[in-house]
Parts: sequence; structure tokens; C-alpha cells
Amino acid sequence: MPELFALSAALMFGLVHFFSGLLARRADSYAVAAFGQVGGIVLMLAVAVVMPVASVEAPVLTASHITSGALGWGVLSGVGTGIGVAYLYRGLAAGRMSVVAPLSGVAGVALPVLVGVVVLGDRPSPLAWLGVAAAVPALWLVSRNDRPEAGGTAAGARFGLLSGIGFAVQFLAISRIDPAAGLWPILAARTAATLTIALMARAARATLRLPRRLVLPALAVGSMGAVALVLYQAATLHQLLALATVLASLYPAVPVVLAVVFLHERPTTGQIAGLLCTGVAVILIALG
Repeated sequence: MPELFALSAALMFGLVHFFSGLLARRADSYAVAAFGQVGGIVLMLAVAVVMPVASVEAPVLTASHITSGALGWGVLSGVGTGIGVAYLYRGLAAGRMSVVAPLSGVAGVALPVLVGVVVLGDRPSPLAWLGVAAAVPALWLVSRNDRPEAGGTAAGARFGLLSGIGFAVQFLAISRIDPAAGLWPILAARTAATLTIALMARAARATLRLPRRLVLPALAVGSMGAVALVLYQAATLHQLLALATVLASLYPAVPVVLAVVFLHERPTTGQIAGLLCTGVAVILIALG
């Protein structure tokens, strides 16, 4: 069951990135990201209000003990989300996808695994370790774009690492939230992410204007991102942080597959190899 939660989170994260990418072709990417966070706020607020009583069956969806600590972890997660998204989009907008996306994915999974093992005492089984080892090249290969790009690799590497650190903070902070606080920390996370993206967009002199016809799609896509965080949090309650993060971080495989099926894009040899590594990683972690 924990593996299913983590893989479901990966699916939702992947759908968010795929549809956000489509929307970003028609509008400013910062605006798409910001409106997406607002969509998450609306959904989490609605669910949190109508499910005020805790239950054994759905400890993450309900709240019995909301603390400042839980809300603080939620805010920290949201800041990480905002930083990750903002730097990812800055790098992609500069035409350095082949550098930014792989580094962001690898850093986003490597840092939580390191913290889980060194700080939290996670001890994955040998099979699970092999799965982690397969996941790292899988993320790199699936995310990498072999097409020629403008700009140098130094700036791309900086954007990628900063983005990965942001996503790592997102994963680590979500895992530390007390499930008794229900969805309120996730609501705090979406709010903090919105503010962070808005501030970084202003610093980058980007507009947050979105065409009216794209507002509802952006809100819907963002609500999926909030659901993904809830699923990831549920996975961390019953699984080692390192393994839950690795499985949830395999989401780059989803937009690649969707692009092949629906947009008729041709995957590169590296992406095909990455997809195969992704499958191997999932099987090994599940067996471990």
C-alpha cells in the first residue's frame, strides 16, 4: 500500500508537469505555476473544512491536533515548492532543459535519501538500495533533452541544482508533518508556494497574467499537485522516507510517456533507457 501511494503521487506529479507544460506554451509559465497553487489552496480548503474530525481510515485527510509545528513544516514545504518551480522555469525559459531538468530531478531525490539514511536512520534492504541506484540514472535519462540549446551549461547547472534543492525541501518538510494536523499544513504549503512564486516572478520581471480561458485549467492542474502531496505524505507514514521519495520522484517518466502517446513525440534512446530503468527501480523497491 505505501508503494501504491508513492507511485500514485508520482503519477499526479507527472500529470501536473505534463499539463503545466502544455499551458505554459500559451501563457507565462510563472502565471501557470501561481494559478496552479491557488487551485491547490481552493481544493485543500474545501476538503479541510468539510472533514474536520479525525478518523483511523483517513488520518491524512482529517485533523484532530493542529500545531504550529505542523503548519511550519507545511510552510517550509511550500517555500521549497516555490523555489523549485521558479528556478526550474527560469532554467527552461533560458533554453537549458538538457541541463536543468536532469539535475533538478537527481538533486530532488538524492538529498532526501541522504537525509533519510544519515539523519533519520533509514535502512533500506539490499533490493531497495538497488532500486534507488537504478532510479538515479532513470531520472537523469528520462529528463534529459538531446536537442541543441542556447546558453551555457554553468547557468543551467545552477538553476537545476537550486530547483532540485527546492523540491528536496518540499519532500523532506512534507514527511515531517504530523498526520493529526490533517490537510491544514498542505493548505499552508500551497499558500507559501503561491507567495514564493509571486515574489520570484516579480524578481525575474515576469508577468502573472493568465488568459481567462486558461484560468480554470490552471486551477485544475494545480489541484492535482495538492493531491499528489497528500498521497506522498500518506506514503511516508508507512514507508521509509528514502524509498517513498524515490518512488514519488519518478514522475518525469509520466510526461514522457504522455508526450509519446498523445503528442506523437519520438523519445530519444536515452529516454527509452530511462523508462526501462524506472520500471526496474519500481520493481526492486516494491520487492525490497
